[in-house]
Amino acid sequence: MDKGFEKEKFETLKIKKSVASEFRKFSKMLSKSQSMTLLLMMEFFNENGISPTERLGPRMETMENRISVLIKKRINGMIAIMKDIEKSQTKPTMAMMQALFQAAEPPKEKLILEKKYFEEKKEVKYRATKFIDKNE
Repeated sequence: MDKGFEKEKFETLKIKKSVASEFRKFSKMLSKSQSMTLLLMMEFFNENGISPTERLGPRMETMENRISVLIKKRINGMIAIMKDIEKSQTKPTMAMMQALFQAAEPPKEKLILEKKYFEEKKEVKYRATKFIDKNE
């Protein structure tokens, strides 16, 4: 039984035998009852604004355009979300990490060298001495 349609009565439709056999095959392929298959087909045509009598050529192109527009909108939405995450989470976290690392490093200060003027001594620290042998 079809869910939601248990209490409804059956109605007969007059269709050709070949059409009925094709429709039964199609229903079996979908694994649905004949009533549900017909309902799904009608809902599909109504939702997509397609008439069974018109060609799908130009209509398919417009459907492809709709799909590409939807995909572009979703991609733009994803980009906006990623930019927001970058602004609100990644950059502040990175700034905090850099501040921590800068605080951990000892500050590099320039050394101030004191200029001392030394008088040049003309003395040499090491003098050559004559070796004296005591045994002589």
